[in-house]
Parts: sequence; C-alpha cells; structure tokens
Amino acid sequence: MAKIIRIKGKIVGKDEPMVFSKEYNVLKESDALEIMYSDMGSKHSVKRANIQVLEISEISQEEVLDPIVRKTLEMY
Repeated sequence: MAKIIRIKGKIVGKDEPMVFSKEYNVLKESDALEIMYSDMGSKHSVKRANIQVLEISEISQEEVLDPIVRKTLEMY
C-alpha cells in the first residue's frame, strides 16, 4: 500500500538557507528520501550533504498540498 510522505528541510551552503517542503506518493519512506535528494540536487545543484532533513511525516490524502500528488491520488 502506498504512503504519502511529506519531507521538510533546508538547503545550506548557498548564500542563504532555502526552506522546502516536498510530498511524495511512495511505498517506503526511504524511497521518498532518495527521490527528494535526487530532485533537489538536480534542480538546485547541491550535494546531499548540504540538504538537511528537518521532518519526515506520513500524511493523509486530505492533507496533501502538492497539486500533482493530489491529481495522481484522484486517479485511483
């Protein structure tokens, strides 16, 4: 059964820290972390060591803020 995982964190090492919140529809929490590191690293050109994860939580469908994740959930 798939889970909806929200990851909150910040990117350090740039001029000023950038705070982010990402949501993923995945099977395991570790999958969400891997996708987040990959996405943030490629979009912002930062290494994994410069990404600090502040919070990882499983959320319900009603709590989803990301429109893409929400749309994929509606398809099921």
